[in-house]
Amino acid sequence: MVVDAVLFDWGGTLTPWCPPDEQSWLRVARRLVPAAAERAAEALAAAEFAVWQRSRLEQRSGTMAEIFTAAGIDPTPAAYDVFAAEVEHATRTDPEAVALLTALRERGVRVGVLSNTTWTRAHHEAIFARDGVLDLIDGAVYTSELEVTKPHPAAFRSAMTAVGVSDPARCVFVGDRTFDDIHGAGSLGMRTVLVPHSTIPATQRGHTDGVPDAVVQRLSELLAVVDGWRTA
Repeated sequence: MVVDAVLFDWGGTLTPWCPPDEQSWLRVARRLVPAAAERAAEALAAAEFAVWQRSRLEQRSGTMAEIFTAAGIDPTPAAYDVFAAEVEHATRTDPEAVALLTALRERGVRVGVLSNTTWTRAHHEAIFARDGVLDLIDGAVYTSELEVTKPHPAAFRSAMTAVGVSDPARCVFVGDRTFDDIHGAGSLGMRTVLVPHSTIPATQRGHTDGVPDAVVQRLSELLAVVDGWRTA
């Protein structure tokens, strides 16, 4: 098998899974609209839930601006900064990522990211820059910039385009979700690798659990899998 590119999911894959914090939106609302914090927090949570339900059921994307606006909060850069500070603890890149991405690129394998996200590109790139991996990524696609989300094939094709490859059979997709990542990428013809450490809420599980071609418990195990496919 020729491997032209390895594409990664972000949350739960390149960054370890972090369980949702039910008080997170309340802390954000207290900073932004202290006089109506509880009501705003409920509206923010409801808007976020609606966005992810739409993603799961219809593969249609959403944005943080949409979530803020639905809660009656002006989606200013200052508001986004408050949100970014609240979630910062859940954004740390896996310590094994730098060595893995470096080794893949040394082999001539392109590295890409495809994330179902409401966050902006600038937010994600700031995270990658902070953790020393931004320059190791050849192309990234964030569904906040698309009309669709994984597992829609157009999302995966956008990620392929971003790293300059055209044949899904020569791509590997690595993710933590059996519906969004494994089913979606596998349906397009990619080989898939599951990182099975995330506890996916029932409200985020899709109608199909894809079967991965390989399973790794740590990112550092992925290189041997890819090398094995490249030499088979």
